[in-house]
Amino acid sequence: MTPFELGVLFVVGLMVGSFLNVCIVRLPAGISIVTPPSRCPKCATRLAWRDNIPVLSWLWLKGKCRACRAPISGRYPIIELATGAVFLLHGVTLPGAPIADPAVAVQLASRLVFSSLLVALLVTDLETFRLPNPLTYFGIGAGIAFSLIGSPGLAQSLIGAAVGASVLLLIRAAWKLARGVDAMGLGDVKMLAMIGAFLGWPHVWAVLLCSSLVGALVGIGLAIAGRGTMQSKLPFGVFLSVAALVSSVWGQRLIDWYMGTLSI
Repeated sequence: MTPFELGVLFVVGLMVGSFLNVCIVRLPAGISIVTPPSRCPKCATRLAWRDNIPVLSWLWLKGKCRACRAPISGRYPIIELATGAVFLLHGVTLPGAPIADPAVAVQLASRLVFSSLLVALLVTDLETFRLPNPLTYFGIGAGIAFSLIGSPGLAQSLIGAAVGASVLLLIRAAWKLARGVDAMGLGDVKMLAMIGAFLGWPHVWAVLLCSSLVGALVGIGLAIAGRGTMQSKLPFGVFLSVAALVSSVWGQRLIDWYMGTLSI
């Protein structure tokens, strides 16, 4: 992609990040993401267009509501910038030009929708320990829909969704049988099914391995630091999101590495 196209992609990512902020706040609370229009959570003043410009409005207003001067969380511009950066990453690593090749355009669109869902799920799980059904269900459907016209293909997508859900359901059932408690929520099950639908079944194993390893290391680190125990609940969706993003960008290399571990 040309520098201009990458710049446009980054700006689009900022705007999508602004919408993701709405989803992250409203979906766990069961509020529509369409209505009411954006407003200050403190004084309920409707935001003008100039207050909704990604990153710039927050900087201009110095992180405060124009009407009541209540603080506006720095999370908003961080998510916007993170989404823009993820979009830019996909553009830089894209194997081809989307304008010249429809197949590449479909692949880019699929990855941008996928990464947007991952950002929203990561932050929501980190803040609320919840993975909203509207995001995971939409993601499963979108992944299968994209597979009809692009990678990984319908068969791999359907198998990926089934494998993603089944493996975590089996782990959940085995842990419940052995320990009498749920090892994870059903949101994680649906999320891994979504990842399989977008990336195909081979990626499910690589994503599951990487997310489990990182989650275990974080859990051990928190226990050593005295900020939790080995039984402390961790937002597994955060680790799934990071691993899936890595797999969507460097997927084949990750799979090759994973298969190499099996041959040792």
